[in-house]
Amino acid sequence: MVAVRLADGQRIACGWAINAAGTGATALAASAGISLPVVARKRCVFNFRSPARPTGCGLVIDPSGVYFRAEGQGFIAGVAPPEASDPDIVDRNDFEVEHALFDDIVWPTLAHRVPAFEALRLQGSWAGHYDVNLLDANVIVGPHPAVDNLLFANGFSGHGLQQAPGVGRALAEWIVDGGWRSIDLSALGWQRVIDGRPLPEDAVV
Repeated sequence: MVAVRLADGQRIACGWAINAAGTGATALAASAGISLPVVARKRCVFNFRSPARPTGCGLVIDPSGVYFRAEGQGFIAGVAPPEASDPDIVDRNDFEVEHALFDDIVWPTLAHRVPAFEALRLQGSWAGHYDVNLLDANVIVGPHPAVDNLLFANGFSGHGLQQAPGVGRALAEWIVDGGWRSIDLSALGWQRVIDGRPLPEDAVV
């Protein structure tokens, strides 16, 4: 690869390019002839307050996948929908909150985990789009063997905020040094995708 072409037709020469386009990454990869197994799926987050104030409470993930953590004067919580009701996003403007997730799954689980949460009060909610790796819900990072100067950082599946500093550093080192240096991310590279060898991740939030 010697250049990238923008949507307006402008051509920009480059020695390296990184596909970090989130839910738009699959279409961008396809423009380079690469099939990226990443889809966009909706995730909802719920903000609530409760008389309960667990001290020293970090991120808690129930075995069911329901999670919560302290946020400001309250808490945020959520869960991935059941697989049967978790379609790929067709409408990129679909940010409608699925309130049934809270009523049917999140709240009962929170009340079981922390009994005082039975008295919680929902304050707000919002929805966003995850870039979900269908192979194993883990990031695909690094070069593709067909285009060795096109690097990828896609399919974080909800880990992006946690992993971005490490992935950013690793890709910067790849560009400067030609390989992984301080962080070896080879297990999360393209070869496992090409070989169909998932590195599964449970309880993705």
